[in-house]
Amino acid sequence: MLAQVERDDTVRALVLTGTGETFCVGMDLACLERGFRDHAYFRSFLERLAAMLLRMEALPVPVIAAVNGLTRAGGFEIVLASDLVLIANEARIADDHGRFAVLPGGGSTQRAPRKLGWQRAADLILTARWIEGPGAVEYGIALRSVPRAELSAAVEDLVDRLRGKSRAFLGAAKAAMRDGAALPLEDAVRLEIDRFIQHLERSPDALEGFTAYREKRPPRWSMR
Repeated sequence: MLAQVERDDTVRALVLTGTGETFCVGMDLACLERGFRDHAYFRSFLERLAAMLLRMEALPVPVIAAVNGLTRAGGFEIVLASDLVLIANEARIADDHGRFAVLPGGGSTQRAPRKLGWQRAADLILTARWIEGPGAVEYGIALRSVPRAELSAAVEDLVDRLRGKSRAFLGAAKAAMRDGAALPLEDAVRLEIDRFIQHLERSPDALEGFTAYREKRPPRWSMR
């Protein structure tokens, strides 16, 4: 699916969601049981999961998590790797590894402090406490919380705002934010200037957007 999004220049966003009242509750229990007996199997699984989430973060379009319900462990880690999160008021979300004395292995000890700040990340990871949709917004996990019945419409509204955007712009802006986040501010500002010039050199869309604005017409992006 990630490869399809990478290839298809008509795509402007990727939406991940679950079915019914569950978003994702983590690793299959039979696989977990095998992992506790076969640590090499666990390592292989976690390395593949890490590669998948890093690839998801590097996609040239925003990844939207539509959290429709119960979310824990690996599901929590998928949410942290998403760019934008809309959550149902009724949804419950937790890292939850700490309840079983299991260290997170899908990135939450690294992504949560970066995205949520140290204290909020420590609260969620060390106490394994559950929060609902509005609490996820308060903690910075989600952008917006709405009643579950309105979640699909909220996602559609967000996606609709992305449909007319230049894919080259979306990819370049997302990459600049991601790559600059770990840098000191002075270095990050220099990175932004470099990416600004690279975008002008690699894509005609910035000039087309400016020209269309001056000519008072819809822009014609280089990608469909």
